[in-house]
Amino acid sequence: MFLSSFSRRRSHLRSAADLIRRGLATASQVEAAPPPSLPPFDHQPRPYTGISGEEILHKRKTFLGSSLFHYYQKPLNIVEGKMQYLYDEDGRRYLDCFAGIVTVSCGHCHPDVVKAVVEQTQLLQHATTIYLHHAIAEFAEALASKMPGNLKVVYFVNSGTEANELATLMARLYTGNLGMVALRNAYHGGSAGTISLTGLQTWKYPIPQGEIHHVMNPDPYRGPFGSDASCYAKEVEEHITYGSSGNIAGFIAETFQGVGGAVELAPGYLKLVYDIVRKAGGVCIADEVQSGFGRTGSHYWGFQTQGVVPDIVTMAKGIGNGLPLGAVVTTPEIAQVMSQKIQFNTFGGNPVCSAGGLAVLNVIDKEKRQEHCAAVGSHLVERLKALQQKHEIIGDVRGRGLMLGVELVTDRKDKTPAKAEAGVLFEKLKDLGVLVGKGGLHGNVFRIKPPMCFTKADADFLVDAMDYAMSGM
Repeated sequence: MFLSSFSRRRSHLRSAADLIRRGLATASQVEAAPPPSLPPFDHQPRPYTGISGEEILHKRKTFLGSSLFHYYQKPLNIVEGKMQYLYDEDGRRYLDCFAGIVTVSCGHCHPDVVKAVVEQTQLLQHATTIYLHHAIAEFAEALASKMPGNLKVVYFVNSGTEANELATLMARLYTGNLGMVALRNAYHGGSAGTISLTGLQTWKYPIPQGEIHHVMNPDPYRGPFGSDASCYAKEVEEHITYGSSGNIAGFIAETFQGVGGAVELAPGYLKLVYDIVRKAGGVCIADEVQSGFGRTGSHYWGFQTQGVVPDIVTMAKGIGNGLPLGAVVTTPEIAQVMSQKIQFNTFGGNPVCSAGGLAVLNVIDKEKRQEHCAAVGSHLVERLKALQQKHEIIGDVRGRGLMLGVELVTDRKDKTPAKAEAGVLFEKLKDLGVLVGKGGLHGNVFRIKPPMCFTKADADFLVDAMDYAMSGM
């Protein structure tokens, strides 16, 4: 009787450890309790007839760079995706809580995006901007309409790395200064220039960094000043005063640090720092590669949560729902400096990506994905915070909308990163059908950033799976 009841009500039960402690179940009963089940989903994956995961891994090791890494001890061979779900070579379904590293915004293979891409591909795949084409013009107009202030000039590129490289170039040309200020714990890309801007040693090769200054991260959970934005801002001001000529090219920051572990900057920080940077002759760059397009729920752009308007905004990932697409949006005054020389990008704004990107913007509006992220995200945060009360290993639950992080620690007082435990739980969640991301310097933060079609039922299953996995630790 107990197990039958437990199965029917598993999404609402307390953790296994709590059940045992309260005398509501024995250890053997809890051990035998069935795991939570994925929500129903009306899609039948096609039978897979390609090469096996083992053979793919062998070919990767043979023909691709050894710097490539994969998740899981036995890496998954993902062969199909539909909205918020992924399917492996055996047809098993997984809840995708990481969206191809925060890239799939509308949903895997969203029909509207697929239709736009296929139709444009059948007409014209490539031409470059030396000829006229309606797709890039219409996409640029639609994207500019989403921007506040005088952010009206769009440059299309192929990735977030390229976008941040171009933004840095613009800042230096416009101001005539070289020094760039970035945050510790930030990630801005994998090129030589953006590696320099990145503030995580796990991603940085030992190459010359150039005129880059890394200031203290305004992290409310781990930062020395907690959520006191004024103290962090004062450190930026002192760094510019003592560590530079007094004049800088610019300041770049993610409002919600992605790779760094879903860290939302201290409230009010950007408003204070933007004033300091502009007084020092610099421009302010918002890296919206992960947090843009309504993902935070409360706002369309992450920087809007801080009440600021940047001088340059960079974006990628969700802008294309998986297409290789990025963009830089700036003011006409700053954009003008690029006309000093020939500025060109072979694939930037190509017809296929522009058609797909415009479809993404339309889907986000039509399906009210920003409002959806707010509603589902609030529900998910509430459930995660309740889970935090049950499991000591959860040190922090943070973020907003569907841009969330759960930091795991072995000691809440000292905030010791639970790196090994995170690895074990990571594997357990996969076995339960849940795919999350990992972040933070120590890899102890679960990054929960699913496709924006993620539902409340999906959120409940995710939390139930986490509860189940943690109860067995």
